[in-house]
Amino acid sequence: MSELNLFERAVMQKLLDGEDEVLSILREQAKAIAVTEREMTGVGFYTTFFIPNGARHLPNNPSFKFGDVTAKTLGLNYGAGFLLYVQDGALHILEGYIYDESWPEEISVFELSYTTGHHRDMEGLYEILHGNNERQSQ
Repeated sequence: MSELNLFERAVMQKLLDGEDEVLSILREQAKAIAVTEREMTGVGFYTTFFIPNGARHLPNNPSFKFGDVTAKTLGLNYGAGFLLYVQDGALHILEGYIYDESWPEEISVFELSYTTGHHRDMEGLYEILHGNNERQSQ
């Protein structure tokens, strides 16, 4: 097992930012996660997490995904997007993807933002985190 790299850590921090109980629990989990697999697809990546026994899970163990973070970086004309998968109340996979390009070998300089700009759409995110999980997990 390994740790998150600098880019993954920054993306996770941005995805989990905000005053919300679900995000708070997921931030607790993120402090303890290890990487079990990192798969490069050519047009992105999948980073799979291990959550230690005893880590606090979300109540009712929901499964859903969300992704309102984008990245600008050298070598990508159209930027990158991300999805964070929660399975059975725990962080499971971070997916990074791009449009019509190849994923760069290394990302060291980047700028992260929300799909809505500098301010996050907490209302829309709340709906995913607390309610319409069935729709998001399909």
